[in-house]
Amino acid sequence: MKSIGTTKPRCFWANPKNPLYVKYHDEEWGRPVHDEALLLEMLILESFQAGLSWECILNKRESFRESFDGFDRDKILAYDDAKIQELMSHPGIIRNRAKIKAVVTNTAVFKAIQDEFGSFDAYLSGFCPTEPVIDHVSTTSPISDALSADLRKRGMKFVGSTTIHAFLQSIGVFNSHQPDCFLHPNHHHHD
Repeated sequence: MKSIGTTKPRCFWANPKNPLYVKYHDEEWGRPVHDEALLLEMLILESFQAGLSWECILNKRESFRESFDGFDRDKILAYDDAKIQELMSHPGIIRNRAKIKAVVTNTAVFKAIQDEFGSFDAYLSGFCPTEPVIDHVSTTSPISDALSADLRKRGMKFVGSTTIHAFLQSIGVFNSHQPDCFLHPNHHHHD
C-alpha cells in the first residue's frame, strides 16, 4: 500500500494528530545527546513521566521549562520551600510534591556526579556501550537496571529501571525506533 503524500512511516506511538509529538519523534527521540543541560532536562522530564504518558509530559514541556527556569542546574539547586510551594500551584506542570522535590534532589546528585566524573556524559559512558543498542521491544535492560541502581544509591528519586530505560532511549543509547519506522537504522525506503 502506498503511503499518501509525504507521510513517513513512523513508530506507532508518535500520535500523527499531535505536531509536537511528531516533531519530537522525528528530531529528538533516539538521537545521541551529550549536552549536559539537555541530559539534565531529559532526566527531569522522565522522572515526571512515571505513571503517566510521555505525550502528557511532552505537551507540558514548555510549561516545565518555564517553571523550572529553563532547567538551569544552578537555579534549581537554589530552590527553597517557597519555590516548591509556588511550583505546586503551577497549573501547567504535574503538581506532585514528591516529584517536584525530587527535581531538586536529583539535580544535586547530577552536579555531584559531574564533579566526580567531569561530566554526567562521562559517567553515563561507564554504563553504556559506544554504539547505540538496536532494541524496540524492551522496557528495561541490564544497562538501565545497573544505572538505576547506582543513581538510587547516590540519592536520586523516581529513577526506576523503566524510567531510566526510557531516558536512555530518548538520548540515543538505545535506538528503539520500530523496524518499519523511517528512523530505524536498517529502514529501507520502498519508493
